[in-house]
Amino acid sequence: QEQLVESGGGLVQPGGSLKLSCAAPGLFLDYWTVGWFRQAPGKEREGVSCIFNSDGFQYYADSVKGRSTISRDPSKNAVILEMNSLTPDDTGVYFCAATTSVSLSRRSMATHKYDYWGKGTQVTVSS
Repeated sequence: QEQLVESGGGLVQPGGSLKLSCAAPGLFLDYWTVGWFRQAPGKEREGVSCIFNSDGFQYYADSVKGRSTISRDPSKNAVILEMNSLTPDDTGVYFCAATTSVSLSRRSMATHKYDYWGKGTQVTVSS
């Protein structure tokens, strides 16, 4: 059973918006810190945003700060990432991941701290 399932990717025009959803058939997400990562072709996977389970703290990478919002949707047991003012630099495969680690930094996101991963959803920003 997949623990995390991403949806909402697709082709978006520059300047547009997207809403990604991370659903969890096998986890109760309120207990987990959930992060969004992305990986562009030929580049390392980078952390985009996460929301902590302990206090709801939200982290945003500098590249998306001010134009992104991460939130929980308890009714759907999901975590949502909304991004606007998209540019081609936002192109990549977006993954959600979950962790119960209590040693997470609030200044960055480390892939090795996350226990469960989805398979990703492709986002392409292009005209």
